[in-house]
Amino acid sequence: MRKIALGIVSALVGGTMLVSGGAAASAQTKAPTVEIQNISPNPVVVRGNNETEAFFKVAASSDVEKVTLTVEPQGFHTLRAKDVKALESWRFAVPFNKYDPEGKWKATASGVDKDGKAVSDTAYFYVDVRKGKADTRITRFNADPSKVRKGKSIYFSGRLQVDDHGWEGLRGQQVKVLYRANGSSGWKWVASTKTTWGGKFVAKSRAYKSGTFKAAYSGNWKLQGAESRTDYVRVYGSRWHHHR
Repeated sequence: MRKIALGIVSALVGGTMLVSGGAAASAQTKAPTVEIQNISPNPVVVRGNNETEAFFKVAASSDVEKVTLTVEPQGFHTLRAKDVKALESWRFAVPFNKYDPEGKWKATASGVDKDGKAVSDTAYFYVDVRKGKADTRITRFNADPSKVRKGKSIYFSGRLQVDDHGWEGLRGQQVKVLYRANGSSGWKWVASTKTTWGGKFVAKSRAYKSGTFKAAYSGNWKLQGAESRTDYVRVYGSRWHHHR
């Protein structure tokens, strides 16, 4: 019995030593780790033409020798990843502007240890683009005819456009026509109209006295105002009353 008992104890001790050895081997071959700990600010708010810089803090285990970061918008597979500036201590900075897609973005941190083993971590954040007021312009403004008898009609036309990554017609907006008579320093309202398809507008008034005309758009909470070039009309004949 004593021999059997000694055999059991020896087996147990041997087993314990085997387990301890396995744990030590596991600790020596532990995989490298990286973790995106913080994204600030989140959401990233871009206002008007200003640029907003976001900072990314990555934690890495001591065996990681290199960390890189990529950020890209979700749902825009044709857009390339943003340029990333590496700072100290696995910190990164990424600038955002009004041309970046609004919505959900993904950040991916990738690490490599001295043996070439790779590991990565992902985190999501949001970009809120507040472009401010968009630019507008009035083109092709014309007062016709350029020479007219008093009391006859003058016809106005033009086009209102908005800059939305390129100039496009702006529909359903009110445009005013203003008039400055020869010898006067002030502008007076003579007609109002709304833009139609393609931003086109037309209006008319009656001839009173030779002077200059222009179109004006007041804008709104998201659109800048605009004025057209001026157009001169020479008037001859009797007194004029404009339509209201």
